[in-house]
Amino acid sequence: MQKYEMLILLKSDLEEEAREAELKKYADIVTSMGGAVASTDKWGVKKTAYPIQFKNDAFYALMTFTAESAAIAELDRVAGLSGVVLRRMITKAN
Repeated sequence: MQKYEMLILLKSDLEEEAREAELKKYADIVTSMGGAVASTDKWGVKKTAYPIQFKNDAFYALMTFTAESAAIAELDRVAGLSGVVLRRMITKAN
């Protein structure tokens, strides 16, 4: 299993409960596919470098986890279908 990081930008106007549910959804995908979540760092609402879907700020969160490559494809698919995710980036960690 490889170690990965997923940086996810959520809409900043989400309620706290909805934000937590969205982040938990991605953690559950990792664990259901045999991986393990090491940490989820919530950076809070920050300004974006440029407008994304006409929004100038977003809630940033960084999830560090270990998983197989099939889990990465599923995370990317689910995040792409979500209406509250502005951007996501999944990279291998050292």
